[in-house]
Amino acid sequence: MKPVPLDARQEIKFVTNHYNYDRVINWIRMNGYGFVKGYADRWVNNVYFDTYDYAFYTANLSGQSSRIKLRYRWYGEEKYPSIGRLEVKNKRNYFGWKDVYPISNPPCNENESWKTIIRNISKQLPQEASNLLLSCGCPIIVNRYKRTYYVSFDNKIRITVDQFQSAYDQRYKSFPALDSNSNQPDSIVIEIKFSRDNREIANRIMQGFPVRVSRHSKYMNSVDSVSGNRV
Repeated sequence: MKPVPLDARQEIKFVTNHYNYDRVINWIRMNGYGFVKGYADRWVNNVYFDTYDYAFYTANLSGQSSRIKLRYRWYGEEKYPSIGRLEVKNKRNYFGWKDVYPISNPPCNENESWKTIIRNISKQLPQEASNLLLSCGCPIIVNRYKRTYYVSFDNKIRITVDQFQSAYDQRYKSFPALDSNSNQPDSIVIEIKFSRDNREIANRIMQGFPVRVSRHSKYMNSVDSVSGNRV
C-alpha cells in the first residue's frame, strides 16, 4: 500500500440545485479570502474505467478507507477522447491525491473501438500504469461538465464549480457511445480543495457557505443514473 504523500489534499463537496448558481458564485466572489478565477471556464471530459465486476464502484459504495478511481481526462469541446491524461485518483480516509500520466498523442480517431483507444493510451504509459489500465480498463461511463475555477489570494484554497453535467453509458459497448445522454439532475457541484495544513483556513472559509456539505461522486452518480439501480 502506497503511503499518503505529504501534498495529499482534502476535498469538501457541496451539491445544490442549479437555480442557486448565482448565489454560490456571488458568495465566492464576496468572500474575504479574495477568490479570483484561476483558469478560464472549460469543459472537463472523463471516461471512467473499472473492472468487469465493478471493484472500484463497490469499494466506494461500501466506504472502504483505501480506494482508487481510474479515469482518462481531457479538456475542451471534443466529446471523444482527445489529448489528455490518465489519472489514478487515490483516496485514503480523508486524504486524496492523483497519479497523473500525460498522453501527448490523440488516443482516438474516428470510428475506433474502445479496445484500440485503450491500447493507444497504454502505449504511452509507464509499465505500472499500463498494467493497471489493461487489467482494469473496462469503460463504464463518459461524463462531462463545465467547470469554473477559483483560487484564494494566498493560493492555499481552491474552489471549483461544476455545472451542465452529462453522462453516457459505455457498459457493454465496443465503441464510444456518445449520442444518448442519461437523465442527470439539474444541479451544481462545488468542491473546496486544500492541503492538510490548511484545514483551519478552509473551516473559516466554509462558515456561512449557503449550501450543505454532501457526499458526492460523479462516477457513482453517473453509474446509478444509467443503470437505474445500484450495480
